[in-house]
Amino acid sequence: MDHLLTVEQAAEILGTPVRFVQRIIAERRIAYIRLGKVKHVRIHRSDLDAFIAGGRVEANDVPTPRRRRAA
Repeated sequence: MDHLLTVEQAAEILGTPVRFVQRIIAERRIAYIRLGKVKHVRIHRSDLDAFIAGGRVEANDVPTPRRRRAA
């Protein structure tokens, strides 16, 4: 079974403030689980990993030409 994380634990893994995780939840940019009517929210570790992978920007294979310095 997939491990459930609190908002605080997700923020620690991401290296961000708790407010960032709360914002991406509110914007529905990451899947989450609401437990009961109370605002207890948990995030599957696999959903957090997918969020991280979705934001990955691959390095450019073509080297960027260097600009010459003006003399």
